[in-house]
Amino acid sequence: MTCAWQPLLQVLPPQLRGAVDTVGRDKLQELRLRLGMQPEMVMQDGNKCLSGIVNQEVLQFVVNAACRYSPWTATTAADGYITAKGGHRIGLCGEVTIKGGTMAEVNRVTSLCIRVARDFPGIAAGAPKSGSVLIIGRPGSGKTTLLRDLIRMRSDCGKGSVAVVDERGELFPDYQGNPCFLPGARTDVLSGCHKRQGIELLLRAMGPTTIAVDEITAEEDTIGLLHALWCGVDLIATAHAGSITEFMKRPVYRPLIDSHVFETVLVMQPDKRWKEERLPK
Repeated sequence: MTCAWQPLLQVLPPQLRGAVDTVGRDKLQELRLRLGMQPEMVMQDGNKCLSGIVNQEVLQFVVNAACRYSPWTATTAADGYITAKGGHRIGLCGEVTIKGGTMAEVNRVTSLCIRVARDFPGIAAGAPKSGSVLIIGRPGSGKTTLLRDLIRMRSDCGKGSVAVVDERGELFPDYQGNPCFLPGARTDVLSGCHKRQGIELLLRAMGPTTIAVDEITAEEDTIGLLHALWCGVDLIATAHAGSITEFMKRPVYRPLIDSHVFETVLVMQPDKRWKEERLPK
């Protein structure tokens, strides 16, 4: 297991760093900061509240620190989160501005959920080394972690190159010019680009055998994946769903289901393991 731990500590205010470093270095999954409440550490073996009360200054420090290090902040903040250096995702709640029926920005932050990015090489062992694969699971179930290792496994197995649209810089982030997580010997990573645009660019420029993306959430994402499929490449992607039944009920995924894009589905389990299944014909 590896983690870009120092970038995480740097987005925290000084009064929290020592306790978080001591208690959570090897097992912290999320740090939740809520205005007027104690900081809460969500760990593998239970939750722990730290001393002190979260105030507006603490919340603003985290947001400002993450913004300074993330070139994608302006885009991701409007989606309700920021990607900090090291691939750590910071979810935001508070007062928002709505423009044209969609959220434009978060004006006043009242809660933060800092999700720690960790890499677990080898967890994709046994997954298919060819063909298109979909990973589904609930939020925080480990989809991105499994995707990262599956990309690396495909890249190193000698069956062609893998091109990745790392839209938010969470799959293969870097820190001070060095990769936080190894992507594999034959992996090409395109960061900071929307999925559909990135897929089309990679098809034209990189000649991949496999294209991988994280979090299919919009119609534009499905259009890009279908375009890639029709160009003869394998696809690896993740989607929010607790089961195949839930996945098939979401309208945004219907074009992928009807086109039989994915040959195999890896369903994340409560213990963060995965189970291989098939979509019904």
